[in-house]
Amino acid sequence: MKKKQALTLLEIMIVIVLIGLIGSVLGFSMKGSLDKGKVFKTERAIQLIEDTLMLEVAKGASITDVVENAETYLKDSGMVKNAANILKDGWGMPFVIEKKDDQIVVTSKRLTELQAPNDSIQASQE
Repeated sequence: MKKKQALTLLEIMIVIVLIGLIGSVLGFSMKGSLDKGKVFKTERAIQLIEDTLMLEVAKGASITDVVENAETYLKDSGMVKNAANILKDGWGMPFVIEKKDDQIVVTSKRLTELQAPNDSIQASQE
């Protein structure tokens, strides 16, 4: 009869190192996907907020009042489920809502920071 051979400590350690290596590679690649998801959520939220608030202005509300009370107008519009949640970007930071030239402009500081290096690279390539 043959005896069953057990795994040696060295074999177990090699398997653990390989699992850790694969896990770290997957984690690193997932981070980029998460950032892309946050950028996408932020861009869509900006568009939704701007469009919804401009609709409220078109209904007759003062643009200054709409900018100052954006959450109230978003709730009352019926187009947004959770106004407090939609007023935060993908990183959980509040949007900056301003009036510029009779338009409502919504910006995210984090999104602007992420896009700034890309803008400087594109400008240098042109």
